[in-house]
Amino acid sequence: MVNGLAAAAAGMEAQQAALDALSGDIANASTIGYKSLRVGFRDLLYQPAGRGGAAGTQTGDGATAEVIGRDFTQGALEQTGRSLDVALIGPGFIAVRGAGGAVALTRAGDLGVGADGTLQTATGQRLEPPVRIPAGTDPEDIEIDPDGTVKVGKRTVGQIDLVEVTNPSGLQPDGEGDFLPSAASGPVRGASGARLQQGALEASNVEMATVMTQMSEAQQGYELAGKAVQTQDEVLAVANGLIR
Repeated sequence: MVNGLAAAAAGMEAQQAALDALSGDIANASTIGYKSLRVGFRDLLYQPAGRGGAAGTQTGDGATAEVIGRDFTQGALEQTGRSLDVALIGPGFIAVRGAGGAVALTRAGDLGVGADGTLQTATGQRLEPPVRIPAGTDPEDIEIDPDGTVKVGKRTVGQIDLVEVTNPSGLQPDGEGDFLPSAASGPVRGASGARLQQGALEASNVEMATVMTQMSEAQQGYELAGKAVQTQDEVLAVANGLIR
């Protein structure tokens, strides 16, 4: 019975973890380039049934939920007409210099010109390698080709690096909306199938209808697990009364 109580409590924790992840997706539904979380459930430890259990049977400690990566499917393109907005089409990322100095990866293409004249993301992270815009340039005169070549008039002033990794699910979020490569993701390399579209942005790939359905299911699961905890508690109370 104690195992039953622990399993029911674990079920509540698992559904709460799923709700937290879904809440994060809802909060970022309008964030440029955001990729929704993927949550999976797995069984906790199984062990032979205690005294009174049928031979060969096992009892489990319930289930747990954990983030197993992100869904990197393409988000919808939103036309903005702004010359420094670029949407990344296809698998890949734009390389930036992260807050800690390491190279980070992003799909947010709402760029701007920083105080030092270099192209930066909306969060102030400089492109890597840096792309410097000549002083006095009208942003409307900046042209960004599909391969990332940046031009002012007929003059090439830099290159936006488009990169990819073998396993995007292995990327680690940096807390600023970007990702850091890891041993699980594999090394950063040039992206072979990615291109940029100037004057557009990639929207979040969160599907609100799907997320709301999943949230409803998780809430129902949480309530059922809570009722199971209450039932187990009542059974234990009866058993303790009989022992006395």
